[in-house]
Amino acid sequence: MTVPASDTPLPEPALRRETHWGRIMRCYAQRPTDLLGHFRDVVAARPDAVAVVDGDLRLTYAQLQHEAGSLAALLATQGVGTGDRVAVMLDNSADAVRAVLAVLQLGAVLVAVSTRSRGPELDYICTDCTPAALVLEPKFADVVAAAPSAPGARFDISSDAWRTAVSQPQAAPEATSVEEEAFFAILYTSGTTGRPKGAMLTHLGAIHSCLHWRDALALGAEERSLLCVPWAHVSGLCGVLMPMLYLGSTLVMLADFKRRVALELLERERITHALMVPAMYGLCLLEPDLAAFDLSTWRIAAYGGAPMPEPTIARFAAAFPQLAMCNAYGATETTSPTTIMPPGEGIERADSIGRVVRCGDILVMDDAGREVPPGMDGELWIAGPMVIPGYWGNPDATAASFTGGYWKSGDIGSVDAGGYVRIADRKKDMIIRGGFKIYPAEVESVIAGLHGVVEAAVVGRSDPMLGEAVIAFVTTEGSALNPAAIRAWCAERLSDYKVPAHVIIDTAPLPRNANGKIQKGELRQRAARIGEAAA
Repeated sequence: MTVPASDTPLPEPALRRETHWGRIMRCYAQRPTDLLGHFRDVVAARPDAVAVVDGDLRLTYAQLQHEAGSLAALLATQGVGTGDRVAVMLDNSADAVRAVLAVLQLGAVLVAVSTRSRGPELDYICTDCTPAALVLEPKFADVVAAAPSAPGARFDISSDAWRTAVSQPQAAPEATSVEEEAFFAILYTSGTTGRPKGAMLTHLGAIHSCLHWRDALALGAEERSLLCVPWAHVSGLCGVLMPMLYLGSTLVMLADFKRRVALELLERERITHALMVPAMYGLCLLEPDLAAFDLSTWRIAAYGGAPMPEPTIARFAAAFPQLAMCNAYGATETTSPTTIMPPGEGIERADSIGRVVRCGDILVMDDAGREVPPGMDGELWIAGPMVIPGYWGNPDATAASFTGGYWKSGDIGSVDAGGYVRIADRKKDMIIRGGFKIYPAEVESVIAGLHGVVEAAVVGRSDPMLGEAVIAFVTTEGSALNPAAIRAWCAERLSDYKVPAHVIIDTAPLPRNANGKIQKGELRQRAARIGEAAA
């Protein structure tokens, strides 16, 4: 097997149509059948290459394989086997990578649990998918204690058993082969419209996600990627961790994002690739000596998870002109990317989220289920091998979310004649004022362009005269900004009906759920309590 370097041109891959789960989809004709088998090929090709950097620890691919195999043997002592679910609640760390590979070794199913989850959330997950074992850090013991349904088989990574398995590799159980339609992981959605749903990610979907990242961004074995988004979220797991292991590249772990620490790691570890959420880029721009950091090796600055304000893109590109700013759009249900911006086009097409990935398909549909013309807004329906077959134990939710093999995203957007996709906003987040439609993302982007703003979130509030009023929540850092200044800034750049009626400024971060998404439901509740004096 040959793992290509990042500067090696890749041949155009052959595609073919296949049937999976009763759906017809385009697939890569040549591909591995499961993630573990491909990982073994990577280890054989690059045994001495550094796979993981975690502080002072540097693990080669051969070491990582041996240690993950020992942990698989440890899990097997508690009866974990093929098809069993294993919940993993760890920060970004070498142990998280070891645990993911140990689960794969057993042919088990990874249940990635956000470290921001609380007891009732963990209890719901364990009730829903009944994991056979739980891998955790000791600092989460209180969370586990508040989850009665958590499995009795628990593996604390500070325990003697875990540390012994890592330090004294033992014979791993024989690797379990699985079919490519088998589940690789269950990731729980944000639950913004009710209880979280367990999205069933497959080996087929995860492998296609890796291939889409590789081909769209010309990634190769020599990449050094900073993993600073949570690995237990689809962006971290299928946008960074698995693609870099797939390529035989190096993962540099950062558990707790602090902008200066991140910049220091980017410089010291000679990072070539990083995927961040827009707020992280915005925070980096606030570092006073940003220009002093030598980030000349950084080629790919990918971002997703939320709309990136165009001013932030422009400022970051000006600070680091060698960077390709690449927007990517996806969801848990699409196993990471659905669209990726081609490198070199991110600045001129800052309002776009890129082009559909090679094996993907997007339809733009109106409320009656009819396709709309190019350039017109509608709901994005997504298909392809990376799209999940459904939700764990929830056929009703699966039936409601899929039509004709397409996942109905709930996002409003458009596709132009050139194939570039644009997102207007979440369907449920759209504000209607006096009959005019207002997409919060547009207003948020304008506010983010004002110096001193870290991030902004816009929601609607009931208005007896005009239906809804626009309410903006703005996070600043040591700024003298006031609501009047922000409203004036918006008034110069937006139609009058889009200008926020009220602006609430705070230095505290905006509320986020366990997956890191802004909790607009909570902000709507706050907005409902705002009096006329708030502005």
